[in-house]
Amino acid sequence: MAGDLDAYAAICADPEVMRYIGDGSVATRDECAERLEQFETTWQARGFGLFALERRDTGELIGNTGLAVPDFLPEILPAVEIGWRLGRTHWRQGFATEAARAALAFAWDPVGLDRVVSVHAVGNDPSGHVMQKIGMHLERETVHPTNGRAVRVYAIDRPVR
Repeated sequence: MAGDLDAYAAICADPEVMRYIGDGSVATRDECAERLEQFETTWQARGFGLFALERRDTGELIGNTGLAVPDFLPEILPAVEIGWRLGRTHWRQGFATEAARAALAFAWDPVGLDRVVSVHAVGNDPSGHVMQKIGMHLERETVHPTNGRAVRVYAIDRPVR
């Protein structure tokens, strides 16, 4: 993870990438270093977390995807959220959908979840489309409690075997 800091910091310094994440603020390199450490701590504590996304052909870090507890939206807890963040040069190339499908498969097995949610910031249509492409359905509309933005909560249940 330490080798990913420069690339991750560049992604998180882009205002367009961060526009719909949290309050929309970009992150400093130091904040990104702290987040990378938190990602590792979360994996150790929960057995799941965020994966680094790398291009197969180049090995370049292009973002992350994975599972997290959406503490920022208490009304939907307990829940586990699937999310993604990609550098702008990698948008609209299918990477987010491919990564989200892989993270969803990981949520079912080996993690063993029965349900996964995803929070769509209204206005971020490409992200909402990824949620629909991976089979999620709109569960509710609400407001982010700290920034007042309208959000939609999508959900999917474990497939019946």
